[in-house]
Amino acid sequence: MDFILSNTNTQTSTNDRYLSLFRMMCLIREFEERAAEEKTKGSVPGLVHQSTGQEAVPTGICAHLKPADYLFSTHRGHGHALAKGADPIAMMKEIFGKEGGTCGGKGGSMHIADFSVGMLGANGILADGLTMAVGAAQAINLKGEDRIACCFVGDGTTNRGPFFEALNWAQVFKLPVLFACEDNTYASTTRTDEVFAGPGIVARVASFGMKSESVDGNDVLAVDVAARRLIEEIRAGDGPRFLHARTYRIRGHISNDPLTYRTKGETDLQMTVEPISRFEKWLIQNGISEVDCKKIRNETFALIDRAVVESLSAPFPDSKHAWTDVQDIGGPQWKE
Repeated sequence: MDFILSNTNTQTSTNDRYLSLFRMMCLIREFEERAAEEKTKGSVPGLVHQSTGQEAVPTGICAHLKPADYLFSTHRGHGHALAKGADPIAMMKEIFGKEGGTCGGKGGSMHIADFSVGMLGANGILADGLTMAVGAAQAINLKGEDRIACCFVGDGTTNRGPFFEALNWAQVFKLPVLFACEDNTYASTTRTDEVFAGPGIVARVASFGMKSESVDGNDVLAVDVAARRLIEEIRAGDGPRFLHARTYRIRGHISNDPLTYRTKGETDLQMTVEPISRFEKWLIQNGISEVDCKKIRNETFALIDRAVVESLSAPFPDSKHAWTDVQDIGGPQWKE
């Protein structure tokens, strides 16, 4: 992308914005790596699905979402929640299953949610987020609200039935929803290009008459520009849009995945184009000091280190909370 940073005072806010994108990507990376490390140590129950290498996609998209906008995620949703504004300390406590977590320690990694910032939940069922996002967008239209819905999906999800149902419904009713596909090459442990018929995801979207854009998902500036354009069109009432971001999942399907299904040297090659180092290089080439970049990396490390320390010392939820959140009306009560 042909962006030039300037050292003049008139560009200070622009420079700060680019640094905020860098900060968010570093925060997501550090969160993911530490969560996996703690899982290996036995501190984290359940599974940890890392999004390492995909940080530019949620960062570039969520930069254009408002707090009132709804966000729906996947089982690989830590980065989405952080980019939408969820508290990383509360998120880490949630992954640890501890009191003070965003869901009271009862949701864990695959059910991260924070309604206070419009993050309505991660989901372990592939493609379920799509239909929920469409339902939310339908409600937005019915209520005449000034907000949109955004839904992240993986490339493997585009082979599932709800993908087609959701896109069809959204297009028929011109709903205010952005579908964001993180095309990270793999559906679990299978390369999607080996199980994908036809010319590709964008062609499938086009068959519904829906406008889409395909971008380099490892270029945060490319994602940023495309997301801004598509989201502005959605807010203007032009109906749903689809953003296809080509990226790569550096880590395995889960944190202890040995990656035996990848070719030799494949991951090492992808590390040469991963988004954080790539953007940091661009920033330095365009006037941002290495000191500023290093400061941001150190600050995010310190924040996530604090999140881990607090999560380790936090108590588990009281057993009486097992019955709360089960249903809104008529829920069973805990009796001592």
